Amino acid sequence: MVRLYLFAEGQTEQTFADTVLRPHFAAHGVFLHPAVLIAHARRKGKAHRGGGRRYKTMRDDIERFTRQDAGHDVRFTTLIDLYALAPDFPQLADSEKLRHLPYDRVQTLEQAWYDDQSDRRFVPFIVLHEYETFLFAKPDEFSLFYPNEPKAIQALQKTASDAGNIELINDGPETAPSKRIIAEFPSYEKGKTTVGPQVAELIGLHRIRECCRHFDEWVRKIEALGKLSEGDSGRASGATFDGTAGTEAG
Repeated sequence: MVRLYLFAEGQTEQTFADTVLRPHFAAHGVFLHPAVLIAHARRKGKAHRGGGRRYKTMRDDIERFTRQDAGHDVRFTTLIDLYALAPDFPQLADSEKLRHLPYDRVQTLEQAWYDDQSDRRFVPFIVLHEYETFLFAKPDEFSLFYPNEPKAIQALQKTASDAGNIELINDGPETAPSKRIIAEFPSYEKGKTTVGPQVAELIGLHRIRECCRHFDEWVRKIEALGKLSEGDSGRASGATFDGTAGTEAG
């Protein structure tokens, strides 16, 4: 069995990993350690976690974990949003020329992150465009938490339908997936760490993967790790991340 450390941007992603991803990966022979909130700052030798708004701090945090666990049966991955990505992220400025090709852009950034980490056991993943994208896979599941808001749910359904591909929902400061949800359900802003993971659980991983190609590709990479024996995983440590950009899809 392969062991996996996952660094999450916030508590919403952390809970999603622990409640939805962990049992799924276990069924594929991958043991997911409790998700770790990634560091956003380090002061007086203490890491301050959550947010992921400083790239160097995130990179150094992962490096510390890789040094502490050098096992051949170990991998390290992330669950970080593309939306509002750390401004010091490698190749972020250059990736702007690919904004019209979101899949190429996010894969370019993942490759840059992989190249910048010293440990080849690292399998980077950046959500296109943010965690709340997943919730547009089936917006009617919000009805459990907002039973008297049918028009708001219809508005979210229309957003998903109009986008065609929910991973391409605009990532602007007022039109990012989370901002669209908050516009319909203002209380979501304070309750997202509770509501967000539960809505995803109601939607189901299968449905989310159907609607989110980039997310599905990452899940497949993690599933594939479970097929490696401990000896094979050591030899394949440099081949677990394929950052080759795919064909743009609508």
